[in-house]
Amino acid sequence: MISAYLRAGLAVLTACLLAPFAPLAAQEVVFSNVRVFDGTADTLSAPTTVVVRGNVIAAIGPDAAPASPEATVIDGTGQTLMPGLIDNHVHMMFNSLAPAEMAAPDMSLEKVMALSAAQSRAMLLRGFTAVRDVGGPSFQLKRLIDSGKVMGPRIWPSGPMISQTSGHADLRGPDEPSRRFSGKMSKAEEIWASVVADGRDEVLTAVRENLRLGASQIKIAAGGGTSSEYDPLDVTQYTLDEMKAAVDAASDWNTYVTVHAYHPKSVRRAIEAGVKVIEHGNLLDEDTLKLMAEKGIWLSGQMLVDSTEAMDPKRREKRKPVIEGQKIVWPMAKRLGVKLAWGTDFLFEPDLNAQQNAYILRLKPYFTPAELLKLVTSGNAELLALSGPRTPYEGRLGVVEQGALADLILVRGDPLADIDLIGDPARNFTVIMKDGVIVKSAAE
Repeated sequence: MISAYLRAGLAVLTACLLAPFAPLAAQEVVFSNVRVFDGTADTLSAPTTVVVRGNVIAAIGPDAAPASPEATVIDGTGQTLMPGLIDNHVHMMFNSLAPAEMAAPDMSLEKVMALSAAQSRAMLLRGFTAVRDVGGPSFQLKRLIDSGKVMGPRIWPSGPMISQTSGHADLRGPDEPSRRFSGKMSKAEEIWASVVADGRDEVLTAVRENLRLGASQIKIAAGGGTSSEYDPLDVTQYTLDEMKAAVDAASDWNTYVTVHAYHPKSVRRAIEAGVKVIEHGNLLDEDTLKLMAEKGIWLSGQMLVDSTEAMDPKRREKRKPVIEGQKIVWPMAKRLGVKLAWGTDFLFEPDLNAQQNAYILRLKPYFTPAELLKLVTSGNAELLALSGPRTPYEGRLGVVEQGALADLILVRGDPLADIDLIGDPARNFTVIMKDGVIVKSAAE
């Protein structure tokens, strides 16, 4: 399995060499006459200067100046400099595949890698400079991005989602028997789409394997899902002992477990087991949200559309309570003081990818423009930092401040006055910088 994974990386590397990209790198970049949204304030700064040196923000202020006359100077008059966007719930390896492609007999990790590399580039050019991948074999894609062979955001990888038999990430076909009975890995497990693990021992092995390969956090399925074949929405998955096994193994590596869960029973069991983050939570009640607020448990939420053309009728029907629930949970969780993060969760619907920025705007009924921008910058960055020493990148993200990593967007206009600006990155993001490197410039 490892050799197949490495071969996939080499295949993508070859494709990248045939179609290279050339980001604009400079020792120093000066943004002059910009107003700054720093990721935490409710207002913009007065016009000022921001100096980027290497991959960090070196100075901010009207008197800030480059150390070298060779610096690249960008006049930001009338524009806003803000932190790069962060999507807290992505599936980098599977957001470019339709269900039929995933199930095709000729599907391979090499094909998944090639499609994902193209999508990662498009994601960065939408202004998303960092993402948390919560299910899929994104390790090699991350290495290619980090080495500069592929354009894309910083990735906090979870590795394959870990699921019980018949759970949310049991992606076997109807004719594929259990590995425990047949001795054969399923097709989904062969390409590391997911891992099926039952009992404390198998869960420990699955978690430790993901950590061995570079996971910054662990994702397990704790309840039913809308895109999965075998599990009704109301079911609870993994016993308390199994869930504690995942938490024990992750905490031994000084990181955390996040769980896919919608309803109170599965969430309460996860909290008892020591889980720190809940993905979705659309069916939670007020008492459970209060418990999360009291214990400092994060709610990583989305704001999904009712249906898309790619969905089959069964999935549309299955997700109806989830869609209705999200309209209740977001405002209630905010009111109760739950720690909130945001992500898109596009999976097997590649046509949705171009709408990534627009999905932020779906939260406009519940948040002010300043709250929304904080949510998708400093707020999501705070969640990324839960990985502790397993965080793959040194430095602070989600803010524009001296010493922070230089992941920045120059926005045409004032997004606090017109939040819709961030919904059209092609038109309104004139400069995108990741790690001190300009990957998009209006001057190009």
